[in-house]
Amino acid sequence: MVDLLEYEGKTIFKQYGIPVPKFLVVSDEKDIPDFNEKMVIKAQVPTGGRGKRGGVRIVNNKEEAIKAMKEIKNIDFDGYRAEKFILEKAYNVRKELYISVTLDRSSEMPVVLASAEGGVDINSVPQEKIYKKPINPFVGVTEYLKRELSKFLNLTPEQAQEMGKILSGLYNIYDRLDASLAEINPLGLTDNGLIALDSKITIEDDALFRHKDIPVRYFGLDEIEIEAKKKGLSFVKLEGDIGIIANGAGLNMATIDLIAQAGGKPANFFDLGGTDDPEKVIQAIELASKVTNKVLFINIFGGVTRCDTVARGVVQAINELKPKFKLVVRIRGANEEEGRKILLENKIESMLNLDEAVERVVKLAGE
Repeated sequence: MVDLLEYEGKTIFKQYGIPVPKFLVVSDEKDIPDFNEKMVIKAQVPTGGRGKRGGVRIVNNKEEAIKAMKEIKNIDFDGYRAEKFILEKAYNVRKELYISVTLDRSSEMPVVLASAEGGVDINSVPQEKIYKKPINPFVGVTEYLKRELSKFLNLTPEQAQEMGKILSGLYNIYDRLDASLAEINPLGLTDNGLIALDSKITIEDDALFRHKDIPVRYFGLDEIEIEAKKKGLSFVKLEGDIGIIANGAGLNMATIDLIAQAGGKPANFFDLGGTDDPEKVIQAIELASKVTNKVLFINIFGGVTRCDTVARGVVQAINELKPKFKLVVRIRGANEEEGRKILLENKIESMLNLDEAVERVVKLAGE
C-alpha cells in the first residue's frame, strides 16, 4: 500500500472537483512568504494523530510559522520526521464531518462511509451514527445515494449539492486510481460551504505500474525490504537464523510453521511467486545473503515453475556470491530429476522429502 501525503491527496482532490484550501508546500524557512493572517502549518508525515502531538499549529505571521516549523521538525511521529509542511488558510469551521469511499473486503464492494462526527477516528464513532452503503461498481454514485447521504447528515439543499460532487469525486479517485481508500477527515462545514481540511488516499501496490505519476515511497521499510520491493520480490523479516526462499505465500507459511515446529527460528522469507526466472532466483539469494546468518532453505514446488531452471539460478548465484551460510534445497515438480542432478553436480545439498529437509535445516542451524 502507498499512503499519499496530505498535500499530494489534496492536489488530487482538486483535480477531481473536491474543494480544498489554497495551500503552499514548504520544507525550509526560506520557502515561507510574508503574511499577516490566521494560517495553519501542518507536518507532512504518513501517520495519524499529528494534531495531538503538536504537528499542526495555528500561526499568524512568518515568524510564528518559522518557529513552529523548527519545533515540529524535532517531533517524532511514530518513527517519522517531518521534512515537508503545508501552510494554508485557517477556516472558521462550524462543523466537522467525515466521508470516505473504501473497499469493504467482506462484500468485495466499494462502500461510502460518512458521519456527522468528523475529526476523530471513524472506528471510535458509534455504528448508529455512521452512514454505510455499498456502491455498485457497474453503476457508480447514483442521485438517490447522494440524496440519502445528505439527508443522513442533515444538510441543506445547497450543502447537499456540494456533498454530491464531493462523493462523486471520491468515488472517481477510488475507481480510477485503484485506491483502497479515499478519505476526507475532517470535511469542514464553513459559512462558504464544504471544504476538505485533510486528505487520505491509499493506492494498491500492484496498481502502481498504471499510475506513473503517483510517487512511490517506502515509509517504514529498511534497505533490504525496499530493494526486494523494487525487484518485485515479497520479503518479510523475522527474528531467527534460518532464511527461506519459496514460491507462493502458502508454501512460505507452511515452511515457516514446519521449521518452528522442528525447533528452528526463521529469520526471513522471500516469495518468488510463480516465476522460474533464474535472475529472480539469483536476486532472492543475493538479498538473502545480506540477512541470513546460518542457513538458507530453498523450498520449491514446481507446477508452472520448472525445477531445472530454478536449480540453474541457484548454482549461478552460489558461484557468483559465494555466501557464507549453509544451503539446503528441496525441489519437487516439473523437471525435478534434472534440477536435482544440476544441484548435486555442483555439490549443493538437495533433498526430496520436506520433513527430512526441515530437520536437516534446523540441525545445521544448531551447529
